[in-house]
Amino acid sequence: MASLFRDAEDERTEALDDSSAGQSALPLGDGDEPLRTGDETGEANDNTGALEPAGRALALTDVIAPRSGAGEAFIRMAYRLGVPGHVLAAPFRRPAATRLLATVATPNAGDRAAGTALRAGHFHINGVKLPIGQVDFDSSARLAPGVERVLHSFSWLYDLAASAPREDCVSVAERITSNWIKANGEPGKGPAWEVEHAGLRLMAWLVHAPLVLSGQDGALKPQVLASISETAAWLDKRAPRTGAGIGQITGLAAVTAAGLLLPEGKPRRLFGEAALIRALGELVGEDGGVLSRCPEAQMQSIAVLTDLIACYEAAERDAPDALFVMRELLVPPLLSLRHGDGALGNWQGQGAISADRVAALIAAAGVRTRPLKDVQHWGFQRLRGGKTIVQFDAAPPPRTRNARTGCASTLAFELSEGPSRLIVNCGGASLAGGQVPARIGQGLRATAAHSTLVLDNANSTAVLLHGKLGKGAETVDVERKQVKGRGGEAARVEASHDGYATRFGLTHQRILTLRGDGTELAGEDVLVPASRKGKRGKIGFAIRFHLGRGVEAHMSEDGRGASLLMPDGKLWQFRLRGDAAGASDVALHCEDSLWVDGEGRPHPTEQLVIEGMTSRGGGQFSWLLKKMG
Repeated sequence: MASLFRDAEDERTEALDDSSAGQSALPLGDGDEPLRTGDETGEANDNTGALEPAGRALALTDVIAPRSGAGEAFIRMAYRLGVPGHVLAAPFRRPAATRLLATVATPNAGDRAAGTALRAGHFHINGVKLPIGQVDFDSSARLAPGVERVLHSFSWLYDLAASAPREDCVSVAERITSNWIKANGEPGKGPAWEVEHAGLRLMAWLVHAPLVLSGQDGALKPQVLASISETAAWLDKRAPRTGAGIGQITGLAAVTAAGLLLPEGKPRRLFGEAALIRALGELVGEDGGVLSRCPEAQMQSIAVLTDLIACYEAAERDAPDALFVMRELLVPPLLSLRHGDGALGNWQGQGAISADRVAALIAAAGVRTRPLKDVQHWGFQRLRGGKTIVQFDAAPPPRTRNARTGCASTLAFELSEGPSRLIVNCGGASLAGGQVPARIGQGLRATAAHSTLVLDNANSTAVLLHGKLGKGAETVDVERKQVKGRGGEAARVEASHDGYATRFGLTHQRILTLRGDGTELAGEDVLVPASRKGKRGKIGFAIRFHLGRGVEAHMSEDGRGASLLMPDGKLWQFRLRGDAAGASDVALHCEDSLWVDGEGRPHPTEQLVIEGMTSRGGGQFSWLLKKMG
């Protein structure tokens, strides 16, 4: 495990340029069956609405601000310049008292188990129990990032609401809300006042207002209403100036929701609406993947838009078409990361987000479509043959300004057959501080924590502190095609990155070919000199294949293969193919590893490692994963 958690090269601080990831938007469909909400098979369900045409392409040109007259344009401009909303909405009148004009019925549901834990007296965050009475809600308290997020975003309100009837939850909601307001009464600094957390908190207060405004604590209601008003005014100023990304989207969505649900809110709504639609165009690539390339951020974007549309419905107003278009655009890339068990792959620091959580989100959004398989901007290529699914990271890591928990995962892949995962990435860096020790969070972002090739125990992209990334893989060239082979057509993806070109003078090229029936995945890792004149000498390399939870590896007698027994009894075989050109002392062996699930729980696993020395003039390594029986 030493190489897996090797320190990152934190001296490299320059941002990446991922503009080479592709140029054109792609259709929403591939050969997969459409999503079936709440199911793992991916087959159609008549209860999920009409299927979007597989060939439909959504482009950012569809996302345009709603047309408005000169009067609304003036109101929006005046509000942006600081004219109070009540002056624009109702001149010559006293400002109306803060109150909510409607009750929102959001389809977004929380985690029932986490809500039940709250009613039992403790938070349940990333697998760790925290007694409510022992939590320090002050924004200056030093807490794990996951705990800070839950406490200050009030996402726990969704969990509580999902756990029991409202009357059984009000007292718990009031207790926690009162403690939080006492600790954070005024807008300030720290995690509580990050735009993303403040936006999520305001949205939670507006959507679940009955839990915090209709209880027996008469003193709390005016405090909550004052906090709603103050947070909305704070976000009016801060959200538009926040850098593009999910934080800005969340803040502007909350501003728009406040404009819909608070008195004299039309100026705020017009202001937030226009700013939000502009910002949405900067959130994603042309095929709908968020620029952070983070599955959790993709899901949050969908959830926030679903909440906001519910606020429009509560206020009896039509939401702009752009919000529906963007939500439809966000879903197919997310589905491309679903494995056969319905859960997501471990990418960009996330654990394997559960099938139930993904299905509930898509059901709430009401979008029924197919996953993308050839995603140029999102970057995760999807291959499917029979019941076998391969996910392949064929794009540069996110730029520093977009990264959340950025990982050096370029050219890594995951493979599953049916409900079982055979090859995975470790994942879980964003969940560090819970059951995943914080000290290994940085290592989980490293190239060695992913199923790909590593040179000299170095990251293909520098892993910096606070989730950021530095120099490394800036260009990824991708070619995808169907080829004829044994058993009919096969899907082939060839990609290369330049993350090692500057340091070692080598470009890593990986070719994956999945047989049409899904019984074979042929792989080839090639090291090509980055210049005409290759460097002399040799360098150490390792090609890592992290095995899924419960997979048992048994090495062959000749040391060139391994039998891989999956938890469901299916048997796969891994083999080195031919001689490793340009390499010496090549050996295949098995090492310890770990895999992090969607609840933040680390599980001990194993990994196969092809290791040796390779010429700086290049090398070639072929391998095969084959289903037996």
